[in-house]
Amino acid sequence: MKRIITLAMLGLFSVSMLSACNTMAGAGQDVQKAGEKLEDKAQDCKDGRC
Repeated sequence: MKRIITLAMLGLFSVSMLSACNTMAGAGQDVQKAGEKLEDKAQDCKDGRC
């Protein structure tokens, strides 16, 4: 019985870690897109189109 409980908890932990990785990957992509827009705006201001 202890083995089943341990395996179930390990499975739940693994699933939660995998979903957390997807969440962090999505957040990283959002931050990357925001950084690209900031770079574009900075380049526009540098060129005098601000």
